[in-house]
Amino acid sequence: MAAKPPRNIVDRAVAWLSPSAAVKRAQARQVLAYYEAARPDRLRKNRRSTGSANDEVLQAGGTLRQVARHLEQNYDLALGVLNTLVVNVVGPNGIGVEPQPRKADGSIDDALARQILMLYQDWCKAPEVTRQHDWPSAQRLLARSWLRDGEVFSQLVSGTAPGLQHGSAVPFSLELLEADYVPQDLNSTTPAIVQGISVNAWGAATGYNVYKASPLEGMAMLGASQTKFVPADRMLHLKNVHRIRQMRGVSIFASVLNRFDDLKDYEESERIAAKIAASMAAYIKKGAPDTYNPQDQGEESPRQMKFRPGMVFDDLRPGEDIGMIDTNRPNPNLETYRSGQMKAIAAGAGPTFSSISRTYDGTYSAQRQELVEGYAVYATLANEFIGRIVRPVYEQFIAAAVASGQLRVPAGTQPGTLASASYMPPAMPWIDPRKEAEAWGMLEDRAYASGPEIIRKRGGNPLDVLEQQGRWLREKAAEGVPHNADKPEPAPIQPNQDDDGPTARAAAAMAAQLGAPLAAVAAGIQAAAAKEQPAPVVNVAAPVVNVGGAEVHNHLPEQAAQPAPVVNVAAPVVSVEAPQVHNHMPDHPAQPAPTVHVHNEVQAAAVQKVEIIAMPTRETTTRIERDSKDNILKTIQTERDE
Repeated sequence: MAAKPPRNIVDRAVAWLSPSAAVKRAQARQVLAYYEAARPDRLRKNRRSTGSANDEVLQAGGTLRQVARHLEQNYDLALGVLNTLVVNVVGPNGIGVEPQPRKADGSIDDALARQILMLYQDWCKAPEVTRQHDWPSAQRLLARSWLRDGEVFSQLVSGTAPGLQHGSAVPFSLELLEADYVPQDLNSTTPAIVQGISVNAWGAATGYNVYKASPLEGMAMLGASQTKFVPADRMLHLKNVHRIRQMRGVSIFASVLNRFDDLKDYEESERIAAKIAASMAAYIKKGAPDTYNPQDQGEESPRQMKFRPGMVFDDLRPGEDIGMIDTNRPNPNLETYRSGQMKAIAAGAGPTFSSISRTYDGTYSAQRQELVEGYAVYATLANEFIGRIVRPVYEQFIAAAVASGQLRVPAGTQPGTLASASYMPPAMPWIDPRKEAEAWGMLEDRAYASGPEIIRKRGGNPLDVLEQQGRWLREKAAEGVPHNADKPEPAPIQPNQDDDGPTARAAAAMAAQLGAPLAAVAAGIQAAAAKEQPAPVVNVAAPVVNVGGAEVHNHLPEQAAQPAPVVNVAAPVVSVEAPQVHNHMPDHPAQPAPTVHVHNEVQAAAVQKVEIIAMPTRETTTRIERDSKDNILKTIQTERDE
């Protein structure tokens, strides 16, 4: 008997005063205790899953696998989704491996690592028993079968086997098996077999019952019922599961297969409608229905009219009219509907929408956010692929290399680290390479990341990169090519040293006093005073110079007065408004005005006094008037001969 829920003091009071009201309160409380989603009604189908994970896979796993294979073969969008997943999970070069065996002191044994890497690269050329694929290609096939069918198997074959010739010096190969090779309908209580997999009392796999020949090939149907037992330590099983103790995998397309079918049918219908609309059709309207008399038509042969550009219909009878059939195709809403469905498919299957639709019209921030979130999904799948396929294969390869004598382990190697390695899945591409490179460089400079880690993130092998870079630098040095890692800064513009006249010396002194930002102005004054011919107009916009009330006394020879440059000083920003210097020179081709770029920080200069002793007596006085905010109101210059 079910326990009654406890009643509070209000319920007891209501039950004592009005038992019927108390019953209604209890019924209402019981109704509110339900989740609305769990209550069926006429508007909700209330579908539910009632079986175990293995029962549901047993009923639908084979059908889902067949439908997914059909869509891959016949629907371009499904094929594109699968290709996008495979390329971003495994990549064009497969999962990279960097051996990291360690010495007794904990450091990496580089010599042993290079020896392992050479053997591994040789084995990657022909790693499987059919010798039709290299290791990156085999990884892509394994990943494709895993994602499409939901699972894939691979048998580890070490040592000698009848009729088997290994593809490398290390006697180790793989036998790639699709999900059909393990019978899903093979179940037994004694011994315990669940969907072709032998398990122990804890549910761990102890072995796999594998068909000796493919059950899908016609020639092998006679012996398709014959199976062999493969121990669990010699079989790799990569599966896509969603529930605990689920023995067999389910296609990653399982939740989007219906959407694939609907979208494929809709696109096909729209494509046919557009094709029909492209074939123009017309009809002849023969008056109103109440005035039409078939007997008036006679027994003439069928009429034929050929459509030509610019033709005139002159064979119409009285009351007849020409009408055109318009199907309103192509449908302008097709693209919007298709994009919405593809976004839902991307959310269910895993790849990014832009990757499967080839639509890259978002902002930079949106594109990067989508890329970051998408690569989180790819990284999760890649880590699962590494853990179930790549790492066990590499460890078994090391064991076979040591057992066969191809790999000689030096003394002092730490036990258990011989098969240690770093695995490198495909790296997330850079949207803005310059910003990404600067960010990684900053992380390395601040010791937040190491150089080898950055290379691994880019999908490279640090040992290979270091060796290639060292060889490249040696070859450049041998050929006398300078290293261009650091570009020298451009030298500042200096005044013309060929002219050593009085004005040139004055300009040089002014440049030395006011600093590098005014070197260009001094050079212009020097060139103008050196020659009494026209020079090009020099317009220099230098930083603002703050000089408080400077009085400059110069004693110059009898010459035409030259306008002095206007010097504005307001610390700490430096601003110079240089005058336009117009001189008259003989007729020469006009020279382009020099472009001066000044990048300097100049401190506020104090009052400067420039005196030139060896000059004729002439006094020039400059007076600068300022307002309360230290802004220059006007500048007055006077000259007087003594």
